[in-house]
Amino acid sequence: MTEKVKLIWDFRGPNAKHIATHHAKHLSEFAETENLKNALTGNEEITNMHHTAFMVVEKSQMDTLRQILKPTRGQLYDE
Repeated sequence: MTEKVKLIWDFRGPNAKHIATHHAKHLSEFAETENLKNALTGNEEITNMHHTAFMVVEKSQMDTLRQILKPTRGQLYDE
């Protein structure tokens, strides 16, 4: 089984939900354009004023994508 990481972008404030949703859409488009196999994108609500957009990729792709996309943080991903 391939190790995966979750690249995360944090958004805070009254518009956080809208921004995270919009950012997740762009991440999805990026994954499709770059032919990233098995990439998973989406957004999550942490609190009412804190939302995240994320992209789950294989650990081998992490360094390259981190330099290009500049996520706020990352973590190991368990399915």
